[in-house]
Amino acid sequence: MAKMDDTDRAILNRIQSDLPIVSRPYLVVARELGLEEDDVIRRIRRLKKKGIIRRIGGNFVPNKLGFVSTLCAARVPEEKIAQFSETVNRYPGVTHNYRRDHEYNVWFTFIAESMEQIEGYLKEIASETGVTDTLNLPATKVYKIKAQFDV
Repeated sequence: MAKMDDTDRAILNRIQSDLPIVSRPYLVVARELGLEEDDVIRRIRRLKKKGIIRRIGGNFVPNKLGFVSTLCAARVPEEKIAQFSETVNRYPGVTHNYRRDHEYNVWFTFIAESMEQIEGYLKEIASETGVTDTLNLPATKVYKIKAQFDV
């Protein structure tokens, strides 16, 4: 893992869940932390380049925007995992795609305008990849927690 100093940690702690929605959010963060805006931006770029920061963006509640979401689990033969994952990742509604040590070894989340659209996409994926054993596991109740990590 790349080395981080206390300033990097302070920036990460500050921006995780509450990045200011203003024209210059890093200026606000810099002032709060007693830093210069350019230093905050430079550090965030470095942390992103090193893979410590994966992405910076908003998180939305799909159903409040008129979308549906589901968790999918697929049983993918070892030799097809790369092709299957690449195919799944081409769909804009896929937000996560990861491998698990389980008989259903590739799991991904899908967001779309309707469950019918997701089911259509799953059929397309099966047709293209030959992987037909995919579970569609829509949530029946959603429990959201705030994931804020003290770095």
